[in-house]
Amino acid sequence: MKTDLQIAQANEMADIREIARQIGLGEDDLELYGKYKAKISQHVMANVAQNPDGKLILVTAINPTPAGEGKSTVTIGLAQALQRLNKKAIVALREPSLGPVMGMKGGAAGGGHAQVVPMEDLNLHFTGDMHAITTANNMISAFIDNHIFQGNTLGIETVTWRRCVDLNDRALREVDINLSRLTQEHQRRDGFDITVASEIMAVLCLAEDLDDLRARIGRIVVAYTNEKTPITVCNLGIAGAVTLILRDALLPNLVQTLEKTPAIVHGGPFANIAHGCNSVQATKLAQKLGDYAITEAGFGADLGAEKFMDIKCRVANLKPDATVIVATIRALKMHGGVEKAALTQENIVALQAGIVNLEKHIENMQKFGVPFVVAINKFVTDTQAEVEALQAWAQTNNYPIALCEVWEHGGAGGEALAQKVIDICENQPSNYHPLYDLDLPIADKITKIATEIYGAGTVEFTPEAQAQMATFTANGWDQLPICMAKTQYSFSDDPKLLGKPTGFTLTIRELRASVGAGFIVALTGAVLTMPGLPKQPAMLQMDVASDGKAIGLF
Repeated sequence: MKTDLQIAQANEMADIREIARQIGLGEDDLELYGKYKAKISQHVMANVAQNPDGKLILVTAINPTPAGEGKSTVTIGLAQALQRLNKKAIVALREPSLGPVMGMKGGAAGGGHAQVVPMEDLNLHFTGDMHAITTANNMISAFIDNHIFQGNTLGIETVTWRRCVDLNDRALREVDINLSRLTQEHQRRDGFDITVASEIMAVLCLAEDLDDLRARIGRIVVAYTNEKTPITVCNLGIAGAVTLILRDALLPNLVQTLEKTPAIVHGGPFANIAHGCNSVQATKLAQKLGDYAITEAGFGADLGAEKFMDIKCRVANLKPDATVIVATIRALKMHGGVEKAALTQENIVALQAGIVNLEKHIENMQKFGVPFVVAINKFVTDTQAEVEALQAWAQTNNYPIALCEVWEHGGAGGEALAQKVIDICENQPSNYHPLYDLDLPIADKITKIATEIYGAGTVEFTPEAQAQMATFTANGWDQLPICMAKTQYSFSDDPKLLGKPTGFTLTIRELRASVGAGFIVALTGAVLTMPGLPKQPAMLQMDVASDGKAIGLF
């Protein structure tokens, strides 16, 4: 076994062609973006289609808090640990959005000894996927407005398509546009979403191949006539042009972890306002090229994992073999009522009070029939007594649990968790099934998620949402799955209700039909599809040294 020092000394990145060879790919299978990153060529998926599927591991977490959960760090560390145990492991992750990188979150490539590199590239422009998605989205907007200006032969009355940008900018949530400065004839209200909440992002992540991408783009509904007839990108005649812009962005990106474990990083929808999973192509490639494919779903299991199970797995015909539920003692203490400033103090009473949040996520994951293991992502401030208290609770309830120290020790710190995952995959068959049937009415599907996953007592629909449900049903879209847009901080739609709230009322204020992506977005509470910047954005600490190295991006 390598020591931590040996790992640190060997952390110089390998040529990406060397990483590709680990998983059976040659230089002809890559489109190189410099020495350390590459896109995987379109023909590879067809070439490996007959390969057996590797085990699919989903990493999820409890509801996030300012204390930190480290889901991406555990995901990367688990892949490194499986590699140390002589398993061919590939980690499949989402691409970071520039908005939160520059805003509150900062860098999003893991942490400590469990990171994906090149970190600077990943957190900034990477291979240009985000820019391509933004451009494709806004080209549709430009064409819609030009069509209206040039005579509006399609009879567009109401435009539902919104512009996007990969930044946090609250000033763009609503904007007024005027196609003619001399008259009021073509004036209307518009707005921007963050790129990762756009339907183009979802379409890219759920597309099986280039033909499927083109078909999904064509189905996107962008507007309605005065007779409420939907108008699609296909009706506009630009599905081919939009697909062309996204041609290269559709190709998954290959990079590596600090321990040279292959990492496929592709797509980046948020889980609180979108479906929160990396691309179908990235996940399937990881399964076809490795023995173990380790992927994650954004935020807590009530959001990302539910959407992974009910949307992504259903669309892509995936069957996860195991789920890892990440929890930290710090976060559980916050769910138990402790303020952030007091988290370094031992508090077993608060820990035990906050465990209800973890317990509810375990209960939820069991509804999908997939075996699970709890990962304690250990912080250096956790006391031995707190760790033992959490382990004792798990043992009493017969929940599999493993201590994980990948931030400090890399793959070596994740071997106990990796062994648990291997044991589950070899000895406990997965009986995966989605939570709800697609033939349920829209309101019933939403209510099932709200009551069974969130713990709501009732669901209320605003008049606007009720009217939208009627329109969607009349158009035959009621067979689509639901993508809930909800605060990540709570099971409820109130971010201040930590722990395990029950019996609350969940309010659905608006529905959006993402027909190209293949789901209906239900917006709850005050959740927004364009975030704002905090008072002290992370960008205030960022700079670049004279040698070109990034400063403050971690």
